[in-house]
Amino acid sequence: MNQKVNFLLFFNVFIFFYVFSDVNQTGLKLGIEVLAEKKMSILKGKNVGLITNITGVDSKLVSSIDIIASMPDVKLIALFSPEHGLKGGKMGTIEDSEFKNVKIYSLYGKTRRPTKEMLKGIDVLIFDIQDIGVRSYTYISTMKICMEESAKNNITFVVLDRPNPIGGNLVDGPILDMKFESFVGPAPIPYVHGMTIGEMALFLNEELNIKCNLEIIKMEKYKRDMLWEDTSLIWTPTSPHIPEPDTPFFYPISGIIGELGVVSVGVGYTLPFKIIGAPWLDAEKVVEILNNKKLKGVYFQPFYFTPFYGLYKNEECNGFRIIITDKRNYKPVEICYHILEVLINLYPEKFDFKKLPPSKIDMFDKINGSDLIRLKFQSNEKAGEIINFYQESLNEFIEKRKKYLLYD
Repeated sequence: MNQKVNFLLFFNVFIFFYVFSDVNQTGLKLGIEVLAEKKMSILKGKNVGLITNITGVDSKLVSSIDIIASMPDVKLIALFSPEHGLKGGKMGTIEDSEFKNVKIYSLYGKTRRPTKEMLKGIDVLIFDIQDIGVRSYTYISTMKICMEESAKNNITFVVLDRPNPIGGNLVDGPILDMKFESFVGPAPIPYVHGMTIGEMALFLNEELNIKCNLEIIKMEKYKRDMLWEDTSLIWTPTSPHIPEPDTPFFYPISGIIGELGVVSVGVGYTLPFKIIGAPWLDAEKVVEILNNKKLKGVYFQPFYFTPFYGLYKNEECNGFRIIITDKRNYKPVEICYHILEVLINLYPEKFDFKKLPPSKIDMFDKINGSDLIRLKFQSNEKAGEIINFYQESLNEFIEKRKKYLLYD
């Protein structure tokens, strides 16, 4: 029996070192690792609240919850979970619960804003969630709201920084008009903003005049031009439909189109956001037109699929696969608008904005950051004209964001 136990122990240790032997070859240290190794003193003697989910781990997949809970003279008294819950796999509203004898307050349930009662006794509120670099992904909104409540309640707000998986140089799409501010559009930023979550916190704190007591725990050895694959980090799905490390690159291409509910964008199939199709779509024709556009960094292939759930469940769809050929030199929102132009031209009856449900139009406008993109498509403007329309404001944002960038 002892020999068997010793063998199993040796085997488990061997597997651990084998699996993690190639992890973190870049020497990159995440914010949680820098906090644990060098900045623990900022939490000494404090009652701590932690906003996190399944992505809040170090480079060896140790939970930030466990790391912070084990710190000497630090008391973790509350957890706060964003959309999809603490464990990351839920859809829809989420109830409060408990984890390891610590209360979990859902920020995607009865309220999305932590109440005074939830924050009672907290000295430091920590944010540690992996974002994907896209405006409509709701983790930015949760962070912004928690920053606002921290300012009101005189609570220090600490962001443990993490990489932007699609890189720190990719900036694309229209700037949000604050008249269209929503949970999927929290600030006057482009759809793809090219900032880490820490840099975004600095931007929000200053530009939205939140003025909370903000501290960013920077990463070490992170470079702006790093894509996720350059970090040597292991990917943890950030939500049910962002399962793989390359999915964030596709999300801003097809996600906007998916809000209309006209075509499937692969949600409900095995390739979320990587495919587009419908039973009535002519795959070969659409692909031919799109590839003739010769859009930078992308290629389209006819693809046929049957969704398991969601739009067109159990129906055979004709469509196309989006193949990104150059992740460093593609413009996802521009590609999105070119795809939409082709679909509108070929299927005007399907994409008649005046006949689509008001709820779909409302969400489409919120995702785009204004109603102007929709109105321009309704007026039969070309994708190129629409893209040129927002370039000046996009360039102004790129200039403005420079003072908030933390990494070379």
